[in-house]
Amino acid sequence: MKKSFLSLLFLLTIVFAHAQSQVLFNTSLETVTVYRSGAELNHTVRVNLPAGSSEIILGNIANTIDQNSIQLSAPVNVTILSTTFVRDYLKTENKSAAYVKVEDSLTIAKKDLNAIQNKKAVDENLLVLLDKNQTVGGVSSGLSVAELIKMADYYKTKQLDLKNSIYGYQVLETKQQAKISKLQQQLNELSTDKSGTKGQLLLQVVTKEATTAVFNLSYLSPSASWVPFYDLRAENTATPLKIVYKANVVQYTGVDWKKVKLSLSTATPSQNGTAPLLSAWFLRFGSPNTYRNQSMQNTVQTMESRAPMKTASNRQTADDVDRNLATANNNILNTSFDLDIPYDILSNSKAHSVTLNTYNQPVNYKYYSVPKLESDAFLLAEIANYEKLNLLPGDANIIFENTYVGKSFINPNATTDTLNLSMGRDKKIVVKREKVAEQSGTKLLGSSKKQTFTYEIRLRNGKSEAVNLLLKDQYPVSTDKSIEIELISADGASINTETGVLTWKLTLKPGVTEKVRISYSVKYPKDQTIENL
Repeated sequence: MKKSFLSLLFLLTIVFAHAQSQVLFNTSLETVTVYRSGAELNHTVRVNLPAGSSEIILGNIANTIDQNSIQLSAPVNVTILSTTFVRDYLKTENKSAAYVKVEDSLTIAKKDLNAIQNKKAVDENLLVLLDKNQTVGGVSSGLSVAELIKMADYYKTKQLDLKNSIYGYQVLETKQQAKISKLQQQLNELSTDKSGTKGQLLLQVVTKEATTAVFNLSYLSPSASWVPFYDLRAENTATPLKIVYKANVVQYTGVDWKKVKLSLSTATPSQNGTAPLLSAWFLRFGSPNTYRNQSMQNTVQTMESRAPMKTASNRQTADDVDRNLATANNNILNTSFDLDIPYDILSNSKAHSVTLNTYNQPVNYKYYSVPKLESDAFLLAEIANYEKLNLLPGDANIIFENTYVGKSFINPNATTDTLNLSMGRDKKIVVKREKVAEQSGTKLLGSSKKQTFTYEIRLRNGKSEAVNLLLKDQYPVSTDKSIEIELISADGASINTETGVLTWKLTLKPGVTEKVRISYSVKYPKDQTIENL
């Protein structure tokens, strides 16, 4: 009995001894899935564990994480007793390399400034001392004229040297202060990216025998995001539209992502995945606020319907895709892009451009103009079956005929069968809308006033090929019986009587000017005023 007790005491002593020492193991970041807001980071680490209980620290993880999302797997012979997330603010090696470099340069610059200021101060003091001793000898000293001239030349030369030297130090001091100011600004910018602070995971584990174990760690961090953007390139209206699908990835997790397998997902992992249910809505008499809380509690119930974190492997790609870097995976709820090559994304809060796909898309080009609002013609690229491109709302750079023409916005959340992408203004299509004075005017008819408006729209195609143009204008629509509107002439336009929108589908030949006219009248009581006519 005594022997068993001593053996147990010995084992407990070993366990407690191991538990007192904490060993740091830095993890290796293997893969990252970046969501529109947040990211899932996956690490691996190999640790050497003694028999019994141990406390180990897993380092090199994000500085901010959702602790409820931590998933840690270990071999079957290792039992994880507890996990605790902490930040490591104390260690100087947590400063980024860029921060340390600028910090060192700032220290040297301040030291150089101090040396300049010291030298300037010495010369200034010497000049003061020289000025105070100019009267040495005086009139009664018995100095000869030659000796006085020699002394005057010495003072003149010495004062000139000192003043020139002081001025030179002042110039150096100003330049050095400007250098220090720039370094300080750069240091302040680097200090805001949080790359100097990393996280740690404290683990308490137990194993029956000494072993080498591989841990797999994953968690969600809010300190990353991505937004889509595009390059729209077209050589001319006879060639397909090249859509370069890109993403700007930003991360400030404190961990530089070096050569990691990267995926971009449209999912929202932090969003509540439980779907609401409606219960009966009972009405009863009472004050407005009497049953508000009760009805709110009774109206919505929930059922478990957690959306999966990972996308399925059901793959859809465009028929005419130039594959560049990424593979699109779709399921019912979201889309993910798996990048085919490893990426480096530094933790500096700056956007890193990533190319997802390049599509050579057949499109139908047409021009569009609303001269009442804009005097220019806009080139539109009409895309059918655009769902397979997995586009997201985002800004787009437009390059047409090898020239950057501006920015546009892609909104794929349309309810139409085709998607119209604005390719910018084309100054070679000239559109002018002018009022025809001789066919416009005002007449008094008894108690009524009748105003007539006539506009002429001139269009000229300055391009070398014919173009199709969709032209739109409008006439007013009455909402009052006392206001009578008559469309006198629409010059062959398609008319929407509910909205007053007029549409012309025109084919403009090269170098030819086309004209269309619109004329309408508005009759209303002469003692009334229509402000927006």
